[in-house]
Amino acid sequence: MATQWPDHLPITRLRVARPTDKMDALIGFYRDILGLPVLGGWKDEGGNHHGYDGVLIGLPGIDTHLEFTQHRDGSPCPAPSRDNLLVLYVDDRAALEKVREAVIARGGQPVPPDNPYWRERAVCFEDPDGWGIVFSLKPGVA
Repeated sequence: MATQWPDHLPITRLRVARPTDKMDALIGFYRDILGLPVLGGWKDEGGNHHGYDGVLIGLPGIDTHLEFTQHRDGSPCPAPSRDNLLVLYVDDRAALEKVREAVIARGGQPVPPDNPYWRERAVCFEDPDGWGIVFSLKPGVA
């Protein structure tokens, strides 16, 4: 497993971006149900963002962001399949159960994964666009 970026890729931050046409519902899911912080965002007031509004969702303690954008003319973004996943790892089953209980208590509803691998070692949810969020035991933990 790589522990740092190769010398020819001096990467200092990772942002995963995708469009949506359900911005308010996505913000509510990631902020209120998963409990992730909103780091910032923008509205295309004045045309500086070429018709796009956006929001940045952060993963605490990690310089990694999720970016969701919505175009004023619409940004349909159906999940290509139920295997399009954001996978977040925990260290043990107690932590996994704690996450499961917390997300359910905030209004999240577990969904069955398509891939049988996740059935024994993870709990899965879907965001309002149908993209999967998997909380899993890290590799090597039974």
